[in-house]
Amino acid sequence: MQTLRPVAITATVAAVSIGLLMLAVGFGWLGPDVGRGANFCETGRPGAVVMQPANTWSNLAFVVAGLMVAWHAARAASSAIMPIGLQTAYACVVVLLGPASAAMHATQSSLGGHLDLLSMYLIAGFAAAYAWVRWVRRGPVAFVVAYAASVLASELAGLWPRPVPVVNYAGNVTFALLLIAAVVLEGRLWRRGETRRTIGFGCAALGSMLVAFGIWIVSQHGLCDPHSLLQGHAAWHILCATSAYFLYRLYASEQPRLRTP
Repeated sequence: MQTLRPVAITATVAAVSIGLLMLAVGFGWLGPDVGRGANFCETGRPGAVVMQPANTWSNLAFVVAGLMVAWHAARAASSAIMPIGLQTAYACVVVLLGPASAAMHATQSSLGGHLDLLSMYLIAGFAAAYAWVRWVRRGPVAFVVAYAASVLASELAGLWPRPVPVVNYAGNVTFALLLIAAVVLEGRLWRRGETRRTIGFGCAALGSMLVAFGIWIVSQHGLCDPHSLLQGHAAWHILCATSAYFLYRLYASEQPRLRTP
């Protein structure tokens, strides 16, 4: 049965989070500019309301992707394995990626940087925890525990103060490890064959993320025009939003495999 509840909840989360971000930027609630995110090529505009316009506004892709997830969830078949409540929660997490990342790029503040990393932990932790509970055949309580543990572990790793080669921050390492764990477990679930799904969605999600990571790397090491509105990191945001949407479509396509008598 179709229900508009996922759309209503996700749209509310989008409106509230974007509204809070606008107030935070306008009133300086996120703190002073400390150059956080300045390593992502785009030059900050001193005195401007939005320091990095391309890297900030490209985060609207996450809001669009989250709303698309919610719209699909509202129309999803009842035979889907992923509960409608969890689909809605995933849509909200995807939406929150937008304002959280924009908080850093709009202000270059330390708190904005923490919000950016937290949103990354939330999406990667979700993917890893949901894959794990299906692999070990556990229920909602196990998912919540695994999810919380993933985010907490990432936050603790992010306290490491020294730079990390290639990915800059220790928190980025845990983000990558959680995504790798999710990919490995999803592959094993597919090979186990207990359910059927549209594997093409998984390939699209993985492909989008790999291309995004490639752009993320080269835009920091060579292909960079600090004054251009065509930013590689903005493309990273758009491709990551695309990946998050296709990952959901993989989840939503999973259904019990019909057993022959």
